[in-house]
Amino acid sequence: MIASFGQQALVSIFSHLVFIALAWWALQALNYERFLRANHVIQARVLFILLSIVIGSSVSNFFLDYLLWSQQLPLIFQ
Repeated sequence: MIASFGQQALVSIFSHLVFIALAWWALQALNYERFLRANHVIQARVLFILLSIVIGSSVSNFFLDYLLWSQQLPLIFQ
């Protein structure tokens, strides 16, 4: 039982990191320079990182919830 918690934690960490990286990659396609003020590059990068974390974590939570529900679905027929 304890080992399954460790496996679930490892899957969750890996999932969050993968989806945050995927969100970062996808946000690279945006042309956001025209929305920024001049000489605010650091603030734009921080915003970009925060957006990646928010989007990636949301998608990862959806993926992990879906995975959990699909594992619990056979319990209906017991």
